[in-house]
Amino acid sequence: MGFDDALNKAKGFASENSEQAEQGIDAATEQIKERTPDNIDEHVDSGADAARDQLGLGGDENKGGEQGN
Repeated sequence: MGFDDALNKAKGFASENSEQAEQGIDAATEQIKERTPDNIDEHVDSGADAARDQLGLGGDENKGGEQGN
């Protein structure tokens, strides 16, 4: 299975199970933040928003801090 196949499978899962996909991204984000210095949090939030966008869930401005300000 190539990367494109895996990405398409992930997008399909996310579209059918958006709440579970959101919970997975949120859980991963929190785990990463717990294990990295606080000055990395903004980058982690940006990555989570990018994952949401890539999976068709849309980035969430309310999650991820003060981006764009």
